[in-house]
Amino acid sequence: MSYSANECLRARRDFPALNRSGAGPALAYLDGPGGSQVPKSVIDAIADVYATCNVNTHGNFGPSQEVDRRMDAARRAVAAFMGAPDASCISFGQNMTTLNYSLANALVKTFKDGDEVLITQLDHEANRGPWLNLRERGVRVQEVRMLDSGVLDSADMAAKITARTRLFALGASSNALGTVNDIALARRLTKAVDALLVVDAVHYAPHFPVDVQALGVDFLLCSAYKFYGPHVGILYSRPGALDGLPTDRLSTQDPAAPYRIETGTLNHAAIAGVHAAIDFIASFGRGATLRECVVDAMTSISRYEHSLAAYYHAHVRKLPGVRMWGPDFTSAARAPTVSITLKNHTPDQAATELGKQGICVWNGNFYAARAVEILGLAPASGLLRTGISMYTTQAELDHLLAAIERLG
Repeated sequence: MSYSANECLRARRDFPALNRSGAGPALAYLDGPGGSQVPKSVIDAIADVYATCNVNTHGNFGPSQEVDRRMDAARRAVAAFMGAPDASCISFGQNMTTLNYSLANALVKTFKDGDEVLITQLDHEANRGPWLNLRERGVRVQEVRMLDSGVLDSADMAAKITARTRLFALGASSNALGTVNDIALARRLTKAVDALLVVDAVHYAPHFPVDVQALGVDFLLCSAYKFYGPHVGILYSRPGALDGLPTDRLSTQDPAAPYRIETGTLNHAAIAGVHAAIDFIASFGRGATLRECVVDAMTSISRYEHSLAAYYHAHVRKLPGVRMWGPDFTSAARAPTVSITLKNHTPDQAATELGKQGICVWNGNFYAARAVEILGLAPASGLLRTGISMYTTQAELDHLLAAIERLG
């Protein structure tokens, strides 16, 4: 099937938050980059764990064995979602940031004096902060320059990946500007010097099919709450990449992948919700396997989201006092996230007024503080961001456009 406006209306019926009734205006959730709503099947999957098997793993009794089964099934589902070879590549954590700190703290123990790490000016702080902290351990950290257009300077990237580079941490897509970065170029450059490639796909995974094997990444991180699931962080590790890594863990922790980087008891109920979110996405696709259904669904949903974002981008830029930020929509390699500023209102003022009308949009720097700084926008002001999700309708965008026009 092809995801369309009709399929969107069908999908919306599955999201309780989109069908609530009560006082105040109907809510238009245009804040997907900050976290998506969840369908009832995800809520039910989480609740069912608490209702039927709220026990720990690896016990010699039925409910514990059921938790083991659900955890293994969730890893297999995430592997299918990412195109990973198998479930042993998938680790879970509290969130993406925590997992990335754990990864950075482990990898730095393998670095030597003079080794360098490369980050970018465009990235979310979750893929900058853990690596910037390594400066305290003697690692030199460099940045790839971001151009005024909101894209990375590829020549600067090539110049800064040298024989001293041990790791390049790169975002697949910007949550502030919607830029989709050239992962293939980054992989070619890092392979030439035998450097690791760590990709933050938090803003990419909700909008495009992910294929970790085709990308050739060593590590890739994302967050399920951005693709209609609960707050769970996910780490993909290339087969063998996690083995032997000096992670911070208890002596009782299983040293094998994927458990080697997981600390303490995981959120079993939420992880069951991750599985349900992937099944929900797959239900909009066709194929003989879960992977095929996911790819088909995400490809179709991506086209739908891109068309809506391009529609909004084309119309909002014509409104008086509006300034656009980030790349345009001439390429399909553009996340459905549009950021603007208004001449007569700060982003905070605009978001507040829109919120009174039931329009949920974000303002600020969205933890892409360095990018906002480079653009010359004060961190306290930042941008006004609209994010398209699979449940977004053109009517909601028309409502937003009219409201921005009234702001003047």
